[in-house]
Amino acid sequence: EPGGGRPVTVSDVQQLVRRKDEIEAQIKACYELLEGGVGMHEPLVDAEGFPRSDIDLYQVRTARHNIICLQNDHKALMKQVEEALHKLHAREKEKHAKDEAEALAEAMSQQQSLPQAFAKVNTVSPGSPASVSGLQVDDEIVEFGSVNANNFQNLQNIATVVQHSEGRPLSVTVIRGGRRVHVGLTPKRWAGKGLLG
Repeated sequence: EPGGGRPVTVSDVQQLVRRKDEIEAQIKACYELLEGGVGMHEPLVDAEGFPRSDIDLYQVRTARHNIICLQNDHKALMKQVEEALHKLHAREKEKHAKDEAEALAEAMSQQQSLPQAFAKVNTVSPGSPASVSGLQVDDEIVEFGSVNANNFQNLQNIATVVQHSEGRPLSVTVIRGGRRVHVGLTPKRWAGKGLLG
């Protein structure tokens, strides 16, 4: 019996449905006993008012009684199944809403804690040091070696850092898809122009 303060589970509902199937099978069996010309409402006496001799009166009355009791049980059980399903769905909905709210809250706090970007990557040449390091188009640069939003004046700042760091790995931090990503970028000469590409 689900309830008693603990949440309804899928197995509770499955148990109720199994019980419902059992009751339906019992009702069907009782109806089969009545198939020989007496249903639920045919008279059990003949025209003169005597008990009919062509049927087992006791068996018919017992079957009718059982059918009525089982149908009442069935109705009550169906109500339980319905209530259990409602509770189950309500809990799923609640859980889904809570998960969404948590995801939203996390996304908001992530955005608040993201540093200010000072440049955006427009192109990355294939085979270049930038491409090899994993830098991507639309990455927003928040740190490029010693350059950040607080001390960045113009792109010359980055060019200076690149020239002084040729052949040495630079720590580059970007915002990609709302998340902070660290990239190890080593400026060096390659087939294309510049040290980054």
